[in-house]
Amino acid sequence: MTRTSLPEAAPPPVRLGRVSIGALGILALALGALQSVVEPALPLLQSELGVSPAEGALVGNTLLITGAVVAPVAGKLGDRYGGKRVLVALTAVVSAGGLLAALAPNLPVLLLGQVLQGVMVGALPLSFILVRTHLPPQESQVAIGVVVALFTGGGMVGMLFAGPIAESLSWHWMFALPTLAIVVTTVAVSRLLPHDPPVRSENGIDWPGVVLLSGTLLAFMLGLVTVTRDGGLPPLAVGAVAVVVAALAAGWVAVERRAPSPMVDLRMLAKPTMWHACVLTFVMSTSSGMVLFLLPQLFAVSGDGYGFGAGTTGIGLFLLPGAVAGAVSDSVGGIAVRRFGSRAVVVAGSAVTAVTMIALAWLHSAEWQLVLAKVLTAFAAGVGTTALLAGTATAVATKDIGIATGLLVVTRVIGVALGAQVAGALLDAGTGSTTGLPAESAFATGFAVAGLVAALSLLVVRLTKKGAQA
Repeated sequence: MTRTSLPEAAPPPVRLGRVSIGALGILALALGALQSVVEPALPLLQSELGVSPAEGALVGNTLLITGAVVAPVAGKLGDRYGGKRVLVALTAVVSAGGLLAALAPNLPVLLLGQVLQGVMVGALPLSFILVRTHLPPQESQVAIGVVVALFTGGGMVGMLFAGPIAESLSWHWMFALPTLAIVVTTVAVSRLLPHDPPVRSENGIDWPGVVLLSGTLLAFMLGLVTVTRDGGLPPLAVGAVAVVVAALAAGWVAVERRAPSPMVDLRMLAKPTMWHACVLTFVMSTSSGMVLFLLPQLFAVSGDGYGFGAGTTGIGLFLLPGAVAGAVSDSVGGIAVRRFGSRAVVVAGSAVTAVTMIALAWLHSAEWQLVLAKVLTAFAAGVGTTALLAGTATAVATKDIGIATGLLVVTRVIGVALGAQVAGALLDAGTGSTTGLPAESAFATGFAVAGLVAALSLLVVRLTKKGAQA
């Protein structure tokens, strides 16, 4: 009698131990610290490198731009080559970027380092996938919560210690120390975490889309800096910059519409719920980006009757309450959405930001006014973003949730980068030829514009509500 051979069951995934989870958590802590050191130190970097505010805005924006293009493809890379393998590769790139920034003698080298560091945006979700693969659902939720909390805590650590490190050693060390921690923990993760097998997929990686989106965003940011620098460019040159940006953007849209597996599925924008959410996310994020850039600049400047002349340590302390408010806002935003609905939460957050920034255009003579403004706007932006993500996730089909939220994340990054770059351009335009400092009116204009952009969200909500009722 012959036996019928049964197919062998796939072996269960190797369970993660506490040491492995701890290594992932420490890696997240170091990544968060490296990501956050720039915000309080940006005025110092501008002074040390001899660059304008608009050029300084590029330091943070290059990291955001890389994150925007890496985030949609990181999960696909993990499926194709294995999550652990890709996670280690991405953190190695981050480490190279951190070391390059630590050794940077000028702005271009620092920007290249920031570009490489931006792939950390893709590293964090991969750690979540590994935890979900190697732990039961309930335990994986706890482990993911620990990793997220440590990443957030790392951001606060970087914000607090960037100043003491830069002022006692040099600004190079505020990049070097977190990078060394990332190198050590990457080695630990590569040895402690079990391998996960690749998943076969018929869809490839949309590399043309990645390259074109990166080129579009970088060309736009560099073009904006060039146009506003030293009195600007002649009209013909401005037109040439606009044509290059438009051509790259059109090429990216054409590629995404034809790609079998696009990095950003633009067909989702055909759904009213989706493009409403994208427009709101873009407007709110642009206002937030302006706030993120303007407040540290005003803390640092020491003008005639305005500004506070704060160093990097002082700026970090002033910004810390806002960072705490932003961290708390995510959980509060989820509760508020369940109770009041996503539209009401978005309206409230936009209104708070608009009123706060317009008031700040006139009331910015004391540190507490700026600190309070940072807390209010960070909390409002956090609950608003959470509301939009939650509302979109419940409005689209389950199979489209990942695509929809990815599109919102990319939109948010573009908005923040644009807002920071516009704010830098406003300060450049208002810089005095004799003092070399932005005038107080430039800050007032920036705050007012940020408030008006936030108020535009209210108009968008109103219009989209009428469209939905029609």
